[in-house]
Amino acid sequence: MSDALTIQITEAFNAEMSRGASPRTSQDIPSTYEAIGSEWLESVLGPTVPQARVLDFRLGPPDEGTNNRRRIHLEWNEAGREGGLPSSVFCKATQGLANRLMLGHSGGVLCEVSFQNLARPLREIEAPVCLHARFEPVSFASIVIFRDMAGEAEFCSEATATDQAFVEQQLDLLAALHARFFETAELHGELSILPTWYDRFHNLARFHLEESCAAGVEASETILPRALFDRREEIWGVTLESLEASRDMPLMLCHGDVHLKNWYRRVDGRLGLGDWGVAHRGHWSRDVCYTIATALDVGDRRRLEGPLLRHYLEALAARGGPRIGFDEALWCYRRSLPTAFAFWSMTLKPTPDFPDMQPPTAARVFIERLGAAMADHEALDAF
Repeated sequence: MSDALTIQITEAFNAEMSRGASPRTSQDIPSTYEAIGSEWLESVLGPTVPQARVLDFRLGPPDEGTNNRRRIHLEWNEAGREGGLPSSVFCKATQGLANRLMLGHSGGVLCEVSFQNLARPLREIEAPVCLHARFEPVSFASIVIFRDMAGEAEFCSEATATDQAFVEQQLDLLAALHARFFETAELHGELSILPTWYDRFHNLARFHLEESCAAGVEASETILPRALFDRREEIWGVTLESLEASRDMPLMLCHGDVHLKNWYRRVDGRLGLGDWGVAHRGHWSRDVCYTIATALDVGDRRRLEGPLLRHYLEALAARGGPRIGFDEALWCYRRSLPTAFAFWSMTLKPTPDFPDMQPPTAARVFIERLGAAMADHEALDAF
């Protein structure tokens, strides 16, 4: 790619790699995990405990994907331990050029950091506790540090057993989030830094999204309904129509990437939602159709979809959100499916410009589930 943003990010990345500077203060963003030292860790994790010192630390194994992820295990002096500073943290960063290009174009870096710093404190929901979040708007270097949940919670996967009660918990959390920020002043004030869904998807679409989605659909012939696959040339156009329709819908704060792998279950059974890199100002219907369609296998989704949608609508109204009729909600749900489908069709056969995002086993499960929902709701004829 040779657009202005790609050139900007690439030049800044190359300059950063040439400098090889070590981060020292909380204003600095590490270019690699190996560049991190005790002084920087004390600056970002220990400012409330002035006498705290890191005696030793070690890096956990790399976990590469859309972000560069890693744990850091720390040994604090007595002041740090008594001050309750964490013995381990979980980090998400953009340290590779491919990661910065994708998340810079899509707005993922801005969305995650802005959500953690501005929106997360305004709504008490079960989500990872962020200790530090920062990004640089020229190079799109970033790092977000969370209190480690190892031993306290387990993230779900495409293989997680789910039922109606499980999805109702998911929808309750989303209803609390959506209701709290439904057409609020914050959305048009400090949270206006978050893109609308139209802008968020449109920015990502500039980064070879159409090609990646088309390749993913072609590779999914055996798992997609024939009625959908035979009309595959229409899918991208309908996806753009779905995106255009979102511009006229009421705004609230939405998560944007609510597949099972971003949910976790605490030891007491509570469900929580992580990875807020697609947080945006949008309409509830995409979060809801995406959640239901990916959480359940096709048979269970067909059986439970109506009751679950009614459950969400009741939960939204009970928490102070709008009261919406079922027929209107189902209409919105149907028209919001295409961009949810795109978020997984792009992961199976991404172009070389994309970082590796998801393992093929997960991609195929969610493509099959979302594809069946697209066919069941005749989403290609919804516009």
